[in-house]
Amino acid sequence: MKRIFSIYCAGILTLASGCQQKQADPAAGARMQAMPVKTFAVVLAPVAQSSQYVATIKSRRSATLQPQVSGRLTQILVRSGERVRSGQPLMSIDAQPQLATVQAQRATEQQKKALFDYNAIELERQHKLFDAGVTSRDAYDQEQQAYNNSKADYEAAVALRKTQEEQLAYYTIRAPFDGIVGDIPVHVGDYVSSSTMLTTVDEVGDLEAYIYVPTDRASQVRLGLNVEISDTNGKLLDKTRVDFLSPQVDPTLQGILVKAPVHSSEEIMRNAQMVKARVIWSSAPMAVIPVLAVTRQGGQSFVFVARQVNGHMVAAETPVTLGETVGNSYSVLSGLSPGDNVIVSSTQFLVNGMPVLPLGA
Repeated sequence: MKRIFSIYCAGILTLASGCQQKQADPAAGARMQAMPVKTFAVVLAPVAQSSQYVATIKSRRSATLQPQVSGRLTQILVRSGERVRSGQPLMSIDAQPQLATVQAQRATEQQKKALFDYNAIELERQHKLFDAGVTSRDAYDQEQQAYNNSKADYEAAVALRKTQEEQLAYYTIRAPFDGIVGDIPVHVGDYVSSSTMLTTVDEVGDLEAYIYVPTDRASQVRLGLNVEISDTNGKLLDKTRVDFLSPQVDPTLQGILVKAPVHSSEEIMRNAQMVKARVIWSSAPMAVIPVLAVTRQGGQSFVFVARQVNGHMVAAETPVTLGETVGNSYSVLSGLSPGDNVIVSSTQFLVNGMPVLPLGA
């Protein structure tokens, strides 16, 4: 009986000890379940207020070459993409008909000169005879008139010959300035006229971006606005400023043309290239958080904020409205305040109200 009683008392003591241990476990368990996380204190930083548009890169000096004369194309001396110097021959048009015209005009000029020289000598002779009283005043005046007429004819022939010779220069197409030859759609043997496009020459390096800004931004458009030029993959190519603002709206696009100079080599940007232009309207201080802190559910963005609840730190799921990206951070339009401790690690394992152990940044 005593043994049974002893066993019974020992069981009660063991049970009591177990109850005391269970009563002490909840706090310890909570401490063990609290997930260590890194936090980031929300700060205000200047964030650019901007809009992005599609822009076209154009050369400040770009020439479309068309012949000033008609004829058969006999030579193409350059290739598309070739660098050329100012005045360098690019193409030749058959000039044989014009050469024949020049030769005929030179012969006419020589004929007019012979007559002019004869009249000059005859005028001098008539002048001496008139002074000696041998011929009349009327004869001398007639010779003076013949001399004047032959002189005018000769001078006209010289001017016409020079004009025809200058026309010969038009049969050789030359580069108007240093640049790069564009597409050449014509071929040797083609008949070309003043309406035929032979090729283009674009100056290297002197480029500008053509940006059409919607009219609802008319009140914000001004000279000096910062512009960031990037390629279609988002890679930043250049930073520049607006230096031209059109005084009128484009009737087709219903936009305002603004231009910004681009400083880049031809390996990065070329004439007629399509790029992205980010026009920065202003800058304002906004809450900024790391990209790693943001999670998305059903199209809504959330962050977990470490908040103290009943003496314990828990992860509070907070919806936020995001704005522009700033490097590897998001600007926050609403949902957070400066000083909030946003959790930036292990966010995929967190649930709303879960105990956390902040470790700092």
